[in-house]
Amino acid sequence: MRLPLYGWLTSNAISFVGTRLSMLALPWFVLETTGSPTKTGLIALFELAPLVAMKIFGGPLIDRLGKRRVSITCDLASTLVVGLIPLLYATGWLHFAALLVLVALAGALRGPGDDAKSAMIPELVASAGVPTERVTGLHSVVERTASMFGAAAAGVLIGVVGAANAIAIDAVSFALCAVVLATTTARLPRPAGPANPAEVKDPTPYLGQLAEGWRYLRGDRVLLGIAIMVAFTNLIDAAASSVLMPSWAQTHASAQTLGLLFAVMGGCSAIGSAIAAMIGNRIRRYPTYLIAFLITGLPRFAVIAIGAPLWVIFAVFAIAGVSSGFLNPIIGAIKFERIPAPLVGRVTSLIAAGAWGLMPLGGLLGGTLIATIGLTSAFAVLGIVYFVVTMFPAIDPTWKQIERRPDPAASRLPAAAES
Repeated sequence: MRLPLYGWLTSNAISFVGTRLSMLALPWFVLETTGSPTKTGLIALFELAPLVAMKIFGGPLIDRLGKRRVSITCDLASTLVVGLIPLLYATGWLHFAALLVLVALAGALRGPGDDAKSAMIPELVASAGVPTERVTGLHSVVERTASMFGAAAAGVLIGVVGAANAIAIDAVSFALCAVVLATTTARLPRPAGPANPAEVKDPTPYLGQLAEGWRYLRGDRVLLGIAIMVAFTNLIDAAASSVLMPSWAQTHASAQTLGLLFAVMGGCSAIGSAIAAMIGNRIRRYPTYLIAFLITGLPRFAVIAIGAPLWVIFAVFAIAGVSSGFLNPIIGAIKFERIPAPLVGRVTSLIAAGAWGLMPLGGLLGGTLIATIGLTSAFAVLGIVYFVVTMFPAIDPTWKQIERRPDPAASRLPAAAES
């Protein structure tokens, strides 16, 4: 029963390529049609705000309706919403207000759609009979590899067929995701229900389910710690990638060098994820987690802050990439092992919302730091904060719980199709 796993990975690969395509094609389209950087910024805001909101509030819907059903439905709806952008543009009916509405709807659909795909991991693990780290590692490999090639493909497509047609291709990718997932996971096992059939339908109201997810997250110090840590590391990485690194490249390198640097780190991260997928279930999580964050974080900021030669910077970013590849497989395995099956959708959605929630502030943080203390000091400060945030598990003995793994035999589920 590994067909559902392979189909799920394929669907995710298509999704990640499409996401990178839209990330470049949509702002390019707005700049081409309006010539306004301000309107381009509004587009990003209108997409991201509903996305984060639905990550928060969509969790109970995933648990109520089913992960597979929510994922497929959101992909099909996204096909229509995103497809309307080039269609209305071609007919002359795409006013900016309409574009904002469509982008907001696309963001609102993407939030629960992505979370529902991720929440399918426990069933995929049980169906394929492989360790959780294997699945989360393969997912990370697919994400990083597809994202890297997706960004390159986006540039080519925009240049060859234009931004509007590239958005149309993104719409088709949503439909393809839905078809692949629907056909390959039709008989995916789901967690066994309660012994009493009357208890199958959860009578808890929607807001009560949402609160239940938050209470569980708040009561698990490891999961809450992961949510807070990832939120801050994503904020720091957003500040670095959107402001600090481009500012450094303008004065010390070039745009081509910056792109190559990110590509090297992304490619090496995919290699690290592949290694983690193969051996993740045989390594100790706690020291690996700490060492990986230690290598991934501070050294990247330090080599630029001290003005290291370019070849040293590339070497450090490559090593950091390999190290970062171990993090998502470990974090993913911890999440799905610690969250009870009925709460997976709402708790993972809350964690994902936290991971995305601070990212819009990254550009503001990076610009403010450069304006107040200068570029070099900004790199140093962010590197130190990254170190402090990620090394907290070293002084909290609770984090040693991540070494505990469930009994593989206990995780196997009876075959029952999820609708």
